Amino acid sequence: MKITRVRATPVNLPLEAPYDWTFGALPGFTKAVIEVETDEGITGLGEAPRGELAAMINDSLGPRLVGRDPFDIAGLEARCVPGLRGVQSTTPFPLLRAWGGIETALWDIRGKAWNQPLYQLLGGAVRKDIPFTEYFSFRQALNGKGGEQTPEAVADYCVEMHETHGSTFFEGKFTTADPEPSLEMLRQIRRRLGDKIMLRIDSNKAYSVATARMIAPELEELGVRGWEDPVASFQEMAILRRSTSIPFSVHNCNFQHAVALGTPDIFVTDTATHGGISHAVRFIGACEQMGIDFWFYSGDAGITSALYLHMCAALNWVREPNQSLFTQQVADIIIGGPFKTKNNTVRVPEGPGLGVELDRDRMAHAHKDFVDNGPPNEFHDPANPGVFRRVPLS
Repeated sequence: MKITRVRATPVNLPLEAPYDWTFGALPGFTKAVIEVETDEGITGLGEAPRGELAAMINDSLGPRLVGRDPFDIAGLEARCVPGLRGVQSTTPFPLLRAWGGIETALWDIRGKAWNQPLYQLLGGAVRKDIPFTEYFSFRQALNGKGGEQTPEAVADYCVEMHETHGSTFFEGKFTTADPEPSLEMLRQIRRRLGDKIMLRIDSNKAYSVATARMIAPELEELGVRGWEDPVASFQEMAILRRSTSIPFSVHNCNFQHAVALGTPDIFVTDTATHGGISHAVRFIGACEQMGIDFWFYSGDAGITSALYLHMCAALNWVREPNQSLFTQQVADIIIGGPFKTKNNTVRVPEGPGLGVELDRDRMAHAHKDFVDNGPPNEFHDPANPGVFRRVPLS
């Protein structure tokens, strides 16, 4: 089997309403959908986490792979990126993420050629119903959706997700410059849904150490199970650790610093960040050896979401609920997507490879959105357009 073509298509994935976070109001995401075609009619699907990476894949990486064996993943990696060492890399980050999306497509080809779901190629399933959180935040209004700008309104949204989908795992943005509205939001959710629901929060580095120390005691009383990026750095987290036992999570996968400083407690990433499935598996194995938790990111198209399902099925250490924006995604590029949670879980696809197929009409629409509008502006501040926010907010 030989690779005949590598094609990447940038697409926009809007949310039903923009959610507020540290740096503005986020209306959606942009991704690069990757197709690796072969001379035996098998096409592997992958996804890079930024739409602008499509040009790098089409113009540079893809042509290096044409005519080569898609099963030779190590050999193809050597043609695309400089050497990776362990769980860290000096490779330019965009190049690493672009290759990571291609590598997913190569694994998808393996699964399709051997008629096996990806989780079987990774060693078999230890679970098949994969847990995800529901996501909450203060949101802007858009086309009759969103508009939750009070703690009571966000609590109403969470109650609706609980009643409609059976959700008891929740993660949400805790990023207001004045922490009090965010604290009241958590109080309302806990009051309405009780002590048995799981609450995690994400502050996107919004706070100084002093402010984080001030609010940590009440967060502990509210039973917060995890706090993502409460402050700006691992070093600041190490200082904050003296004031709270709440586990900290981050997207920055600097494993050596985490081990040296004793914090953070959890890494939250996509696979492309590590350079693909093979390197992500090694990273998660290192986390297991050091007792550092791991779960997956949110805001992806159906290809990467399917990948998360397979990896969670096969890797026992990824046992905590992954992040999810499934309920807020209005469109996807796979047939039947976006995935939906029921009673906190999504079933792993059983088809060969990733077990998903492209919806060509929906992908064309998502690509047109990107061409017409460019990537969504995740840093737009409705209160101060044209000016980027600075942290700490408080």
